Amino acid sequence: MGYSYERKINYYETDKMGVVHHSNYIRFLEESRCSLLDHYGLPMEKIEELGFTIPFLEINCKYKNHVTSGDVLVIKPVISEYNGVRMKVSYEVTNKKTGDIVIEVWTKHCFTNKELRPINMKKYNPEINALFEKLLENN
Repeated sequence: MGYSYERKINYYETDKMGVVHHSNYIRFLEESRCSLLDHYGLPMEKIEELGFTIPFLEINCKYKNHVTSGDVLVIKPVISEYNGVRMKVSYEVTNKKTGDIVIEVWTKHCFTNKELRPINMKKYNPEINALFEKLLENN
């Protein structure tokens, strides 16, 4: 069922109530998205060497169940929209032990050059564009 990334929760990522602090989920999503690109041979370091970035534009997140220190998240990032300039990544985030959905979430990103000006990957780098189109088709 596609690519998945596992992430064990560290004690320091929890709050006074003993649950993961909500701000940490953005980091976990970023880790899973970068890991997805690594898996397909396009690490973020290479993306930057090639002269572009993929900044974060928007997040929509609904918290469903909490996790605590020692729990393991299973995060399945999926490119759900892509047009060459922008993309949307949807994530299935579950607790490995219970199978419960932890958050319902998606993020939006755009592609830019090093000056942070939006670019169209279809024109800028057809090879990388083909990878993102493949990832979109595989969801």
